[in-house]
Amino acid sequence: MEVSVYNIKGEDTGKKVSLEEGVFGIEPNDHVIYLDVKQYMANKRQGTAKSKERSEITGSTRKLGRQKGGGGARRGDIKSPVMVGGGRIFGPKPRDYSFKLNKKEKALARRSALSYKLIDEAITVVEDFTFEAPKTKEFLSIVKNLNIDDKKLLVVLPENNDMIYLSARNLQRADVTTVSELNTYKILDANHLVLLESSVNALNNF
Repeated sequence: MEVSVYNIKGEDTGKKVSLEEGVFGIEPNDHVIYLDVKQYMANKRQGTAKSKERSEITGSTRKLGRQKGGGGARRGDIKSPVMVGGGRIFGPKPRDYSFKLNKKEKALARRSALSYKLIDEAITVVEDFTFEAPKTKEFLSIVKNLNIDDKKLLVVLPENNDMIYLSARNLQRADVTTVSELNTYKILDANHLVLLESSVNALNNF
């Protein structure tokens, strides 16, 4: 399928680029999208939550009351979980939340997310551009010319470009990434994708 290429002034250049049917036109698989996003979020977790059990609490080991006849729950020392300030039962312990996901599943999830964006007409292809120096004002001008300044954007570059990245860094509603770093979560988190013309060739082999 072919889409129009725009310049940074928001004008149709008359050029067309072809989006690979096997990447942008597949039947989206919601389950692998869920798994890929779940893995991405799990891998970001520190897993350092920890609470103290009764053996780790500082306190006297004297038995506070007799075993029976007190009218309440049995308890031993002041570190008992039934006491205020006592240890916690089955509390969190440091753990690793990451899990394995096959490469083919991750690739299918990315292609499914890109297909959803094309279905929603949320992809704009722009001629390659750069800045002589980081200028947020110029970046905002391009976004406004493309009539997508009210959307949360993801700009996909073919390779690292510090001038574009630094120009968009201070904007809450804009993110910049490269084709090699593109993942399902970033695609779905954005309302609109802005693809540089040279990024399309790389994405067609995604």
